[in-house]
Amino acid sequence: MRIINVKEIEEAVARLCVETNTILEPALAQRLQAAAKEEEAPLAASILGEICCNITIAGETGVPLCQDTGLACVFIELGQEVHLTGGWLNDAVNRGVARGYTEGYLRKSVVADPLRRKNTGDNTPARIVCDIVPGEQVRITVAPKGFGSENMGKIRMCVPADGRSGVADFVVEAVRTAGSKPCPPIVVGVGIGGTFDQVAELAKRALLEPIDAVNPDPYYAELEEELLQRINALGIGPQGFGGKTTALAVHIKTAPTHIAGLPVAVNINCHVSRHGTVTL
Repeated sequence: MRIINVKEIEEAVARLCVETNTILEPALAQRLQAAAKEEEAPLAASILGEICCNITIAGETGVPLCQDTGLACVFIELGQEVHLTGGWLNDAVNRGVARGYTEGYLRKSVVADPLRRKNTGDNTPARIVCDIVPGEQVRITVAPKGFGSENMGKIRMCVPADGRSGVADFVVEAVRTAGSKPCPPIVVGVGIGGTFDQVAELAKRALLEPIDAVNPDPYYAELEEELLQRINALGIGPQGFGGKTTALAVHIKTAPTHIAGLPVAVNINCHVSRHGTVTL
């Protein structure tokens, strides 16, 4: 058994909140640079160039990549052989978020009640998901989620008769109706299967994949590529001004489901698809 003080988790979360909001995943930055070179529409190429410039400035100065520094989504894989000391895990995560957003001068965007709308003042509480896994390590992923893209998420309880084509049509239509609102070029997370609540989490977890990840199942790898091509054929383009670069990637996660069900969810990230991971 390994003993870990939750203070270590607090420190890691605080650090990740700042880093993910100011430093973009290198592979994603490279994908955007490649898209800028390949884009044929002059305005679209210019916008992608400005996005790449913004990424460079953010990394050099520590200024956030986007003014919406998001709601902190924190995913934890807690090893079964770990014993946590020093307090409650969720409290440690929320202290880390509060520290990161305060000390990093990041915008506080969380309200305590959805209708009365009073800001909590420190961007807590975070959205925390914890899975118990084998081993004696703690793996922490912080994914700040801006709501320009989050608001474009959709769920449909399809039926098995809808099949692959019905699922694909729903995903493409979700992106088409989102248009420029999620600040394209986007990354599209798709969840298929499970239950009503589970499929939404699958779609969000799909956004945690590396930008260049390919689904290990060839069937779904093919579907990811099909969806990417169909989405880019929409012509929405960078920031909605047209062009061939509407999406940078499509990632799919699946789960077993009921014989009568075919839940599908779409969760979208903007071009700064932010997430970072540390292992303690």
